Amino acid sequence: MKKILALGLLASVVAVPSHAESIKIGISKLIGYPGVPIAIDRGYFKEQGIDAEMVYFDSAQPIAVAVASGDVQFGTAGMSAGFYTLAGHGQLKLIASSVGDRSGFFNLAYVVSNKAWDSGLKTAADLKGHTIAVTQVGTSLHYAIGGAAKHYGFSMSDVTVKPLQSNSNVLSALSGGTVDAAVMPGSPILPPIQKGEIKLLAWVADVAPNPLGSATFVSTKEANEHGDTVKKFLAAYRHGMKDFHDAFTTADGKRKDGPTAPAILDIMSKFTGISPSALEKAIPYVDAEGRLDATAVADQIAWYSSQGLIKDKVDANELIDKRYAMPFPKQK
Repeated sequence: MKKILALGLLASVVAVPSHAESIKIGISKLIGYPGVPIAIDRGYFKEQGIDAEMVYFDSAQPIAVAVASGDVQFGTAGMSAGFYTLAGHGQLKLIASSVGDRSGFFNLAYVVSNKAWDSGLKTAADLKGHTIAVTQVGTSLHYAIGGAAKHYGFSMSDVTVKPLQSNSNVLSALSGGTVDAAVMPGSPILPPIQKGEIKLLAWVADVAPNPLGSATFVSTKEANEHGDTVKKFLAAYRHGMKDFHDAFTTADGKRKDGPTAPAILDIMSKFTGISPSALEKAIPYVDAEGRLDATAVADQIAWYSSQGLIKDKVDANELIDKRYAMPFPKQK
């Protein structure tokens, strides 16, 4: 009798379908994208009935393409001209911020080869006349060069921008002295700086603060047809963002480690492959609720358009899906 009962219970367990919805999220292994890995590690997606899988990319624009094509449902990436072009054609919608470059916090950096350093390139103000590497033209890295040009009074024609497709390629070019400088995310530059293979010129936050260095987005099709999934995704994502924010930010928005900082650094260390002690030197700013700054979106669109990287007219307000996104309060 016990055996029959046990078999009956086993059959009932096997017969119960899994109600977890599977989603894929395009992302790069950078500290600038904390919401998703924290939410996965702490089970926030599972609490929403979502089985979330991260799909890794080496730069921002392929993530936008993957989301638009439906290869992944969501993406977290730097804001690129490619993203804005696809979004302007109605294929993508912004639903949350990720991180930004804000004074006192560190996301992107201007770095220099030892060869160029020894030849006199020692500050970001000296970038004029040099070759600067990025992963791809039309990314937030490229936009940061424009920020330096505006800040220091030179034009984009005064520098040579060299796209090298991946962070590893950029680091190789820097260490080999085939480029003078680069704009890179904080995570991958920390080990080579510690080893003396390259040098830090400046953090972008100290030269050209950008409140929207990266963001999270979804295809328009997904947003229209699976609204419940988007809402559940955002509930988990925002929980992860708040955990990151609270670990490193005071109530008045200043950079300071809180009691939960070690635990969050451990999660981000597993995600990036960078040690917690190194990551602590490159903490970006995160809005606790993942709110979106429409003014920052408009500024980026204007700059990419001025460089001929966005051909059509794109309206920032139309890209932000107000069904899901939380707006950033207008500054007085």
